[in-house]
Amino acid sequence: MFHSIVEQLTHIAITLTETLGYWGIYIGMIIESSCIPLPSEAIMLFGGFMVAVGLLNFWIVVAAGVLGNLTGSVLTYWFGASGGRALLLKYGRYVLINAEHVEKAERWFNRYGDWTVFFTRNLPVIRTFISLPAGIARMNFVKFFIYTLVGCIPWNIALTYLGFKLGKNWHWIEPYFRPVSYAILAALIAGAV
Repeated sequence: MFHSIVEQLTHIAITLTETLGYWGIYIGMIIESSCIPLPSEAIMLFGGFMVAVGLLNFWIVVAAGVLGNLTGSVLTYWFGASGGRALLLKYGRYVLINAEHVEKAERWFNRYGDWTVFFTRNLPVIRTFISLPAGIARMNFVKFFIYTLVGCIPWNIALTYLGFKLGKNWHWIEPYFRPVSYAILAALIAGAV
């Protein structure tokens, strides 16, 4: 079942990119960075393929991906900063989160948040959700913005380049991201439990 959901999300990502080009990449990456797990791997790899066949420009694809990541991350940060903590405190018990957990997470995030935001921008699954705890912990917004921007660049360049180099075989690499994504997701669930 989980696999078929991922397949459907991948199809949506490809259709968005194929139909709207740069705007599709931008919109897809906004969605991906807004805690909705639309696979950035499919978006950017397919964008790289479109560069390989001469339909798009490499650096504009990368820029659309980075700007989409940045836009979605900022929206999610502000959601977390403006009401995320209150929502967690009110409804967190339904997912086994209590006030003590929220306070521990905030202390941890205040101590290590800067580098966490930077490094997790290059990890499947976690990269999608890291902006929410940054907002809840009210990480300094300027630092958040800079670390997010700089952290998104390697991910988007690497995926676009892979899609470009693989050309029509771009889809061969995408399944290799899934086990990593599933493992990270399982670790997050296990950690939450």
